[in-house]
Amino acid sequence: MVRAHLAAALLLAFTAAASAQTRIGAINTNFRWLGPDDKIVVERYDDPRVQNVSCYLSRAETGGIKGGIGLAEDPSRFSIACRAVGPVTIPANLPKEEVVGFASASLFFKTFQIHRMLDPEKRVLVYTVVSTRLINGSPYNSVSAVPTDLR
Repeated sequence: MVRAHLAAALLLAFTAAASAQTRIGAINTNFRWLGPDDKIVVERYDDPRVQNVSCYLSRAETGGIKGGIGLAEDPSRFSIACRAVGPVTIPANLPKEEVVGFASASLFFKTFQIHRMLDPEKRVLVYTVVSTRLINGSPYNSVSAVPTDLR
């Protein structure tokens, strides 16, 4: 069971790495005497399969000594807003559900994943960000929808 989860996590890492991630900026939220401050980070993820859709993820990033050396686990606090930045056409072979991006939330096994779902009835792409761990995830989530020209 653990091997299956580990294999899935590695596959996710290689698959999701293909999506374009751009750090937009960060806002300090808590001063730390040692190491970097705690902050809110804003990143852009471009959907790797659907042209002209960008998702903006804001998430908490833990600072301090552990955060500075990459050992802190970031809290499951995040928000997502996805937008059409041009005409959106759905590719013919687009899966109904797919992970389109991720951000690491700890050195080992915790990520924030961006999932895309297709709602063909309303011609909308639905993007959700969730926090996952190798064994168990979190119920915290955020959702955003992007209308398409799907016919």
